[in-house]
Amino acid sequence: MAAQRPARSTPTLHRARVRRTERLTPHMVRVVLGGEGLAAFDAGEFTDHYVKLVFPLPDVSYPEPFDMAHIRAELPRDQWPRTRTYTVRAWDPQTRELTVDFVVHGARGLAGPWAAAAQPGDEIMFLGPGGAYAPDPTADWHLLAGDESALPAIAAALSRMPAGAVVHAFIEVAGPEERQELAAPPGAEITWVYRDAAPVGRQLVRFVRDLTFPPGRLQAFVHGEAGFVKELRRLLRVEHAIAREALSISGYWRTGHDEDGWQAGKRDWNAQVEAEQEAATAA
Repeated sequence: MAAQRPARSTPTLHRARVRRTERLTPHMVRVVLGGEGLAAFDAGEFTDHYVKLVFPLPDVSYPEPFDMAHIRAELPRDQWPRTRTYTVRAWDPQTRELTVDFVVHGARGLAGPWAAAAQPGDEIMFLGPGGAYAPDPTADWHLLAGDESALPAIAAALSRMPAGAVVHAFIEVAGPEERQELAAPPGAEITWVYRDAAPVGRQLVRFVRDLTFPPGRLQAFVHGEAGFVKELRRLLRVEHAIAREALSISGYWRTGHDEDGWQAGKRDWNAQVEAEQEAATAA
């Protein structure tokens, strides 16, 4: 069963410094963070833990100590720092190092270019962590599906699968150059889906549709671009009648929208999709 999302609370602000970076693939950069500012940070209960990186606007003076709640209460929205959400790829409580993987497409975006240019000693602030999903050892089998944005969470989930788990993981990337070596239990089936020139998610949906579902109770983790996530939600909820409680499924991003725009409308989008598919399930 998918873990229940914890009650909302005031997120903690952390200040970290870059310790090292690594280019994993042509479009994936790993940044390892550390420093005294992580003294109060902790993660590990979930494999989809995430943090919200904070990017202050360069032409705005913010009060010290830096406090997001105070800023949002006192400053107009157009002066709020920008935030970008990223999965915790790994957290080492012994070294107190936080690893975050970034999809980078040149100068596009905000967090990707920051990661590509990051140098040891650079400071970054972030809020969190949040999270809700971890592999259920009592599930009969597991389905993991997503694009590059979900790859860190899928990789973390694979590393936490119980021995002998039946796992089908589908990861869509631009091409074979974007593959990574992933830790997984013996027997886990990992399928790399190459997008080539197709729209994001089209090939992924086809591969998941072609899967012969094993018998027994499924737990699924499906995340990435909102359009294909909607299609796979319908496949699971309507066509296969999978209970909502067995699914961790949501759009991390949406084609044509930056994170600010997507987050502003995400709740309404999800509510509409859920209503449509509940109606289809009841029909």
